[in-house]
Amino acid sequence: MRIDRIELYHVAMPLIYPWRTAYGEDAAIHAVLCRIVSGSVDAWGESAPFAAPCYSPECAVGVFSIARDWLAPALLHQELPTSTELQNRLAIYKGNPFAKAMFDNAWWSLKSKISGEPLHRLLGATRDQIPVGADFGVMDNTDDLLAAIDSAVADKFPRVKLKFRPGWDLEMLRAVRQRFPDQTFHIDCNSGYRLKDLPLFQEVDEFRLAMIEQPLQHDDVIDHAELQRQIATPVCLDESATNLRTVQQALQLGSCRYVNVKPGRVGGLTNAVAIHDACQAAGIPCWVGGMLESATGAAHCVALGMLPNFTYPADIFPSSRFYHEDLSSPPLELMTLPDGTPGVAAPATLPEPVTERLKQRTLEQVVLT
Repeated sequence: MRIDRIELYHVAMPLIYPWRTAYGEDAAIHAVLCRIVSGSVDAWGESAPFAAPCYSPECAVGVFSIARDWLAPALLHQELPTSTELQNRLAIYKGNPFAKAMFDNAWWSLKSKISGEPLHRLLGATRDQIPVGADFGVMDNTDDLLAAIDSAVADKFPRVKLKFRPGWDLEMLRAVRQRFPDQTFHIDCNSGYRLKDLPLFQEVDEFRLAMIEQPLQHDDVIDHAELQRQIATPVCLDESATNLRTVQQALQLGSCRYVNVKPGRVGGLTNAVAIHDACQAAGIPCWVGGMLESATGAAHCVALGMLPNFTYPADIFPSSRFYHEDLSSPPLELMTLPDGTPGVAAPATLPEPVTERLKQRTLEQVVLT
């Protein structure tokens, strides 16, 4: 397919409730969306690295700039018969996976439209539904958190993820486990700790968690291997799992027993599938994470999550969980799976931004022809 036109939009999507983690707080999710056009067909991709370079070295204004000045010109007017060809054309530019992911995901959406094949089938999935979990950030107080978990348990979410950071750690976890002795929980540290905090994580072992997500530095796999050797709770890599090569090294070192795969963080669906396959071959289960994208980006996560080695309930949320009104339509909604737990279905139609909402939330835009 030939890319005839590329549009870029840097948007800010206000949240219902601030998203608080070990690295800070976001009142709105900053994302960059691209619309690519090939002949009479167009499709969308989205990347949500946030407003500040705190989750990763990338941020929305940087992604927009890199995409506008370097990545989009490298793809414009080119024939891209495969996503591998797209990745090869962008490979000269080091790093910047969030910026590259936007174009890679848009390419897959375009292929789905042109071929008439559902996206998850193009990626190699055979199932059409997956379970999802509930997630809670740092809240104003423990009572608010316990009330939120009460609702999640009543709704039969199979697992609950809790943000975990200094000052919101063992005391919070102790209160949660006391209230919910049998619920499956895991914690997400967002790289907020260091290996010197080993005694704390040895205490965490007593809470029987499913995993500890990204406890140490965002770019580390060596210290994570040492931590995993000294605690019983499985370690999960998130921020550190940036590309296939790094994940393969982590698997060789024994840095983790789970890998969280986010299309944006790894450079798009093409790379995400390769990481899934490598983990499956190594016997390490995966699960799909999200970046609070609009329904456009979330649909890519849903499609990816249908692959067979994504066995832990996904980090995929209904649009109403974070937004009064999703940027895109149709919004993402949960369903009830046959076992009574919440889940999501593979998207029959890939959501796209609503023109008026996109206009209202856009901070900067550019069209390349």
